[in-house]
Amino acid sequence: MVSFWRSASTGVASVLAGVGAGELVSAFLVQNGSPVLVVGALVIDLVPAWLKEGVIALFGTGDKAVLVISLGIVLLVAGALAGWLELRRPPLGRILIGLGGAFGVLAALTRSGAGFLDAVPSVVTAGVGILVLGSLARMLRGTVPSRISPDGAVTRRRFVTATATTAAVGALAVVVGQVVATGYRTAAAARAAFHLPKPAVAAPPIPAGASFDIAGLSPVVTPNADFYRIDTALQIPGIDPSSWKLRITGMVENEVELTFADLLKLPLEESTTTLTCVSNEVGGDLIGNATWLGYPIRHLLARAKPKPQADMVLSKSQDGWTASTPIEALTDERNAILAVGMNGQPLPLEHGYPVRMVVPGLYGYVSATKWVVELNVTRFDAVTSYWTDRGWSQRGPVKLSSRIDVPASGRQVAAGTVAVAGVAWSQHVGVSAVHVQIDGGEWHEATLADAISADTWRQWKYAWAATKGSHTIRVRATDATGMVQTSRVADVVPDGATGLHSIQVTVS
Repeated sequence: MVSFWRSASTGVASVLAGVGAGELVSAFLVQNGSPVLVVGALVIDLVPAWLKEGVIALFGTGDKAVLVISLGIVLLVAGALAGWLELRRPPLGRILIGLGGAFGVLAALTRSGAGFLDAVPSVVTAGVGILVLGSLARMLRGTVPSRISPDGAVTRRRFVTATATTAAVGALAVVVGQVVATGYRTAAAARAAFHLPKPAVAAPPIPAGASFDIAGLSPVVTPNADFYRIDTALQIPGIDPSSWKLRITGMVENEVELTFADLLKLPLEESTTTLTCVSNEVGGDLIGNATWLGYPIRHLLARAKPKPQADMVLSKSQDGWTASTPIEALTDERNAILAVGMNGQPLPLEHGYPVRMVVPGLYGYVSATKWVVELNVTRFDAVTSYWTDRGWSQRGPVKLSSRIDVPASGRQVAAGTVAVAGVAWSQHVGVSAVHVQIDGGEWHEATLADAISADTWRQWKYAWAATKGSHTIRVRATDATGMVQTSRVADVVPDGATGLHSIQVTVS
C-alpha cells in the first residue's frame, strides 16, 4: 500500500511545477498575471473588512508578506491533498488542480483592465500541474510490488528522483519568474536614472524647534524606508515613466491628458505633509510625515473646468484601485498635489512611482492614490470607490489624535524625572496643545515643538516626576479650533479610530 507521504509528495511536486511554469509565463508574457499574486489580489478583495483590519492591526506593513506566505502554504496543502486523492480516487486529484487553475483564471480576468491574455499564466499553471500529477501518480503506482516488479525498488528510486527533481525545478522556476519580472525592474531602472527637478516653490524650512532630541521619539520627518505602506497591491506596479499618462475625464468641459514629461515641465511645488491610514489604531504607527514635490491638482482641475454639479473626483491607480475624494479638497487652498518626489528623492516604487496623490487632511483611502493614472470628475451619488464599496465612509477627514512614543508601554524606568514624549496630529487643522495624565489624575500641559504647518504632526514632551510603582500614562490633544480629542473609543471602521492612547510603565 502506498504511504500518504509518497502520494502527497506527487501533488506538492505537481503544484510547484505548475506554479513555476505559470510564473515564468507571467514574467515573460504577462507581467501582471502572476498566478499567486492575482489570486492574492482577489482574496484581498473578497475577505471581509474586519479580517483585513485584523491582519493589518496584527502585522502592520508586513500584511502582504503574510498573505503571500499563507497562500503558499494553502497551495502546498492543496497539492498534498490532490496527490492523495489521485492515488485513491483518480482523477479527483487532477480535478482539484483544475479547479485551482479555474480560480486563478477568475482572479486574473476580474482585475481592472484585464484581457484574456492575463488568464494564460493560470491556465498554464493548471495544465502543467495536471500533466505532472498524472505522470507522477502512474510512476508511484509502479512502486507497489507486483508479478512484473516483485520489489518495485528500481521504480521507487526513479519515482523519488523524478518527484524531487520536479519539485526543485518548479521551486526554481517560481524564483526565476519573480526575478525576471521585467516591469518592476524597468521602473526601478528608470527611477534610478531620474533626477528630480528643482522646485519652483520650495517648502518652508523646517523650524529648528520642530524636533526634540529624545531617544525613541519619532523623527519629525519620516525617512522613506520607514514610511508606512498600506495598499492592495501584492505586486508593485512597474510603470515606465515614458509611457505614463494621466487623464482627467468625466464631468468636465475640457478633458486633459498629461504625460510624465509634461508634468515635469510644470512649476512644481514642495510641501511637508503628514499622511495617515484610516486603519491606524489609537497609538498606532500607520502614519508618517514627509516633504513632497509635485504639482497642485487644483491647477489641473482648473484647466479641465469641472461642471458645477460635480462634488467628487474618483482617482484610479494603474492596478485598478480607486479612491473617491471630495472635490473641494482638491480645489481649495491646501496643497493637494500630484507628487513625483519624497524627501528629496524620486518617489520610491512602493510609494507610487512615478506619480501619486498627496492630499492634506484626508485619510489615504479617499485621497492618497499611488501609481495614479486617471482623475474622473463625478458625483458621490453616481460612483463608488474601492473602500466605500466595502463599508467605509464616503468622506474621510483625519481625526484629531495623539500618541506616546516614549517610554514604551511595559518598560521599566528609574524613579526621578522621566521624559514622556510623542506626536499629535490633526492634519489641515493643526494642534494647539497636548496634555498628559498620570494614573487618572489631573491633566498636565506638555511642551509642544514648533509647528511646521497645519498639515503636519507636532512633537510634544512632558517632564514627569516618576515615583516607584506601576503607573498608567494617557495623552490627549487639542486642535487649533479648541476641540479636545475625544476619549470615546471607536473602531477604525467606518471612518477612523478614536480614543486616548495610554501606556503602562513600572518605576523602580
